[in-house]
Amino acid sequence: MPMRRAHHSPIVQSVIIAGLAAFLAACAVAPPRTDDPLQKFNRKMFAFNQVADKVAIRPAAEAYVKITGPKERVLISDFFSNLRAPVTIINDVLQYRPGPALETTDRFVVNTTVGFLGFFDPASAMRFPANPTDFGVTLAHWGVPEGPYLVLPFIGPTTARDVWALPVDSYFDPLGWYARDYSFAWHAQYLPSAVYLITLRANVLPFDKSLASAYDPYAFLRDAYRQHRLYEIYYGNPPLSAMEELQGTSPGAQNSEDIDQLLEQQHAYEKAHGINDGGAPAPASSTAQPAHAGREVQPAPAAAGS
Repeated sequence: MPMRRAHHSPIVQSVIIAGLAAFLAACAVAPPRTDDPLQKFNRKMFAFNQVADKVAIRPAAEAYVKITGPKERVLISDFFSNLRAPVTIINDVLQYRPGPALETTDRFVVNTTVGFLGFFDPASAMRFPANPTDFGVTLAHWGVPEGPYLVLPFIGPTTARDVWALPVDSYFDPLGWYARDYSFAWHAQYLPSAVYLITLRANVLPFDKSLASAYDPYAFLRDAYRQHRLYEIYYGNPPLSAMEELQGTSPGAQNSEDIDQLLEQQHAYEKAHGINDGGAPAPASSTAQPAHAGREVQPAPAAAGS
């Protein structure tokens, strides 16, 4: 299957975010989400991507794990991470961050030469940090609003703003260069992108059970994605006001409502907007814990020079 940009491949990004949130989530209960106007469409796309993962992506990732060892998988992951450096460098420049742009350039040069095309990572030992970013973050810094949350087939979670990173970042991505410059039988020029997709999916196989046990996997991934993106936009240090706006709370609000009451409010909103037909779960019992409620991803390390 042709993929223009494996970095934003569907299921992989969703499951990565799920794994991140599952291990770094807080336990506060947030108000019901009423800011997902395209939820009915999104849930159908989410279900489609789950089927695609079950049928094709996950079996390929499991086969990859069986034929490679942990050390080999680290080398391959480092190689692909190094290939992403030009995308980061360009976006750091567009975000007016010369410090991180120079650091990433140094990192790319060191790992490509001393690190044998990026299979090894001596740059980390030399304290050149990785500062991954993308065009979606760049647009946020330019003042472009987030827009509605979207789930797209074979793309996964994104927003009206982040979706523009697909064509723009692909233009600077060496994997995209390769796919555009060559044409082989059976679309073999997309094979490197497919391998990258498989390595990403393999890295998060251990988190599958956590995602499957979520009260509402769709809502869990949606909230985790938006919170994760907020930390990326603010380089790991989002202001309290931005977190409160995302979570739908106000400063100093006492969030002591009963979980069942919050669930009833959520389902009332979904029913009024015809969302339940899209596959949302039925209201939980008093012992249920909604996996998506109030999940807050902890900050990643702040980018140097930001």
